[in-house]
Amino acid sequence: MAYVSRLKKEYGERIVNALKEEFGYKNVMQVPKLQKIVVSRGVGAAVADKKLIDHAVDELTNITGQKAVATLSKKDVAAFKLRKGMPIGAKVTLRGERMYEFLDRLITSALPRVRDFQGIKATGFDGRGNYSLGVTEQIIFPEINIDKINRIDGMDITFVTSAETDKEAKSLLTELGLPFKKN
Repeated sequence: MAYVSRLKKEYGERIVNALKEEFGYKNVMQVPKLQKIVVSRGVGAAVADKKLIDHAVDELTNITGQKAVATLSKKDVAAFKLRKGMPIGAKVTLRGERMYEFLDRLITSALPRVRDFQGIKATGFDGRGNYSLGVTEQIIFPEINIDKINRIDGMDITFVTSAETDKEAKSLLTELGLPFKKN
């Protein structure tokens, strides 16, 4: 039998029914689901030092368990000494099992390691059912060895759902276990 992550199993068994009940969906296919998680990181100092991109790619690969790719600039910006096609960041798009595994690790081990953690803000929704979250330090992830990092950087984590509204997306993400702040 193939391995199924804890959150994916819980989604199929409990969360679908809870969301169907809450929003009155008639069909299981109407229930919103998590489509992908995008973890990205901008490295502005990479204009001067190309090795920083390699470090960012390696760290994102260690954190997510999937090979990260460098993102390239789309246009020239003379003020920043930036040319079109220069690497300026790194990103990973997670789907399927790896997505649920990363979400599980984020909820259970990484977010509780944030200093003075009271929950994540519920203001990161974009109006179409997607949620973005900023992490200020990559050292909250247990996969990162603090002795081997050369600088502390943050990253953006975007949860793309099939939900039509922000309310549906927030319910889905709350059921999956994201700890939103209580108002």
